[in-house]
Amino acid sequence: MLENTPTILQVLPELRTGGVERGTVEMANAITQAGWRALVASQGGEMVSQVLRAGAEHIKLPLASKNPLVIWKNAAILTDIIVKENVSIIHARSRAPAWSALIAAKRTNIPLVTTFHGTYSAKSRLKKYYNSVMIRGEQVIAVSNFIAEHIMANYDMDADKLRVVQRGVDLSKFGIEKIMPTRMAELVQKWHIDNDGLPIILLPGRVTRWKGHEFCVRALAKIPHRNFTCLFVGDEEKHPAFAAKLRELIKDIGLEGRVRLVGNTPWMNEAYALARLIVTPSIEPEAFGRVPIEAQSVGRPVIATRHGGACETIIDAENAQMGKTGWLVAVNDEGELAEKIAEALELDENEYQAIAANAVFNVQNNFSSEVMCNKTLNIYQELL
Repeated sequence: MLENTPTILQVLPELRTGGVERGTVEMANAITQAGWRALVASQGGEMVSQVLRAGAEHIKLPLASKNPLVIWKNAAILTDIIVKENVSIIHARSRAPAWSALIAAKRTNIPLVTTFHGTYSAKSRLKKYYNSVMIRGEQVIAVSNFIAEHIMANYDMDADKLRVVQRGVDLSKFGIEKIMPTRMAELVQKWHIDNDGLPIILLPGRVTRWKGHEFCVRALAKIPHRNFTCLFVGDEEKHPAFAAKLRELIKDIGLEGRVRLVGNTPWMNEAYALARLIVTPSIEPEAFGRVPIEAQSVGRPVIATRHGGACETIIDAENAQMGKTGWLVAVNDEGELAEKIAEALELDENEYQAIAANAVFNVQNNFSSEVMCNKTLNIYQELL
């Protein structure tokens, strides 16, 4: 490695499944592909192996802790790492690690980049101050225009240092040509999908209140024919009480067998491919939301609630320059959601394929991880 080769250190709480973690891995790969050196510091997790496969080095630190003493100790360790490893830029992706990174960056006089991944609740002055570390980078990345607007509305920050870098789909893993029939067959068997010809509706996401599962169930109950199978794909272990309540609602509302919770799968590309329609009816705005762009990469129409990042990724306009890719509905409007689901299921094949083609084009041209990574590398290059 040449002496003047840039070294980028990304810091985040842990490397478990999630959008922050995936973005970190994708950037680690992009950094090494650019011929630079990539370091990632976190508390660890199952995605450490992906960081290593990307050609990066992982440093284990208790960066998930919000304890002020641990944050201060982490800052000292990061300072030593920056000096020892000749780090050029430190990139923080979450609040607790960002405080440690800020202190270390000031001590070593290197640039700090932060990525603002969410709206972060700020119910008190102290909490808002804690959140404010995310605007203290020399460059601040917002993951969507929605988040950029939130930052400018809620924090006193120079707009010149704000950059919008929307999340992207890894098109080496997602897309029609990446579908593996053997995986699809395994999912059909695992999820007990009957060969009855009914269209499959997919709601991917953690089984938790704000993802809109109850909203979806109540909307589906308003569709008279009920000729569909709806699968809720996602982890339910963190919220077992809500999952139990959801199953009870499905039974009470008369959709037992029509709507099922099927758990998690690592094969989301094939899961999308099994479906006729993807629904993401979150009742709180998504900072960005990867599901709509992943689904569109496989040519699947998406229905989402009209707020947050979905307004940037789904084109709901008959005369849009790029063509319609899905539908946006009002939050908690069960009637409108039911109407749009029925409309999507009743499309003739030509109409469906037109939307599918628009969806693929939309992602490939606007929401690939390559575009995301190149924009972030350009930010690093500006600071260097």
